[in-house]
Amino acid sequence: MREARIDLGAIRSNVAAIRALVAPARVLAVVKADGYGHGAELVARAALEGGADQLGVADVAEALALRSAGIEAPLLAWLHDPDVDFGAAIDARVELGVSSAEQLERAAGGVVHLKIDTGLSRNGVAPAEWAAVCARAAELERTGAVRVRGVWSHLANAGADETGRQRARFEEAVAIARAAGLDPEVRHLASSEAAIEAPALRYDLVRIGIAMYGLRPADGIDVAALGLRPAMELAASVAAVRRVPAGEGVSYGFVHRTDRETTLALVPLGYADGLPRAATGGAEVAIDGRRHPVVGRIAMDQCVVDVGDAEVAVGDRVVAFGDPASGAPSAEDWARAAGTIGYEIVTRIGPRVPRVPG
Repeated sequence: MREARIDLGAIRSNVAAIRALVAPARVLAVVKADGYGHGAELVARAALEGGADQLGVADVAEALALRSAGIEAPLLAWLHDPDVDFGAAIDARVELGVSSAEQLERAAGGVVHLKIDTGLSRNGVAPAEWAAVCARAAELERTGAVRVRGVWSHLANAGADETGRQRARFEEAVAIARAAGLDPEVRHLASSEAAIEAPALRYDLVRIGIAMYGLRPADGIDVAALGLRPAMELAASVAAVRRVPAGEGVSYGFVHRTDRETTLALVPLGYADGLPRAATGGAEVAIDGRRHPVVGRIAMDQCVVDVGDAEVAVGDRVVAFGDPASGAPSAEDWARAAGTIGYEIVTRIGPRVPRVPG
């Protein structure tokens, strides 16, 4: 048995807590990448129940999947392949993030959010082209060809000085848009980190991703103190148990040998399920509320846990990560063991692990 148990109550309460924190700004709940691995449809419904005003996804395909699931809330998609069919998105009332003059022309008939690149050097209209794009957008809006609902950008989270520079560029971009005749309903710059730590950057709307899932967006942010809790618990059942002597090799390459007589438990979770192989030698799991180390190389389908002299049996439930308040390791514990971030741990959970509402 493998499962990713998704605490929808945590999603609802996390959104409600963030909404209270950032008010009067509105909240866009980001459910891209299959809801950060939690299940986009499950999370989207829970986020809306928690008070989210709008949903956001990366691409049109993700947006149309939510529409096909019957979710009718306002929905923004912003990362577009060159040949994506904007017509299908517009017909489905999906708002489009626009990052170029070419995308603006193709968005005829739709509702758009014009994106300015304020320094992240990814998508977004280049500053040198911004005035011309705004002028063209205003012209199209006057003829009824498009509606410009928003102006937005994305922070690099590269420190206070860089954030200050990006804020200045964003406000200049908004001023240029207004001078061109646009009157955006929403300005949005902040995602989770800035929404929590920088009230001045909340503007009309904040985009909440990782914080909605109960994980910290940056070092130094205590999500538990904000009333947020992790929504995903990755679990499996013990598949085999064996007693082994000291000096026994464990898993591929024998990078670990037992230092005493001990009991090993086999857990059917591996890197095909999302456990990072790079966490070998540093990760733990919880069995019956007690934490035990993962030993030997994490394999594609399984890993081995040294439970010492604990009484563990086939079928016992193993929590790889979940809410640390329960005594389990957290996704961020696994991230530290693998040299990465909590975002990657939850989003990489594989498709053969069912998402089970909890």
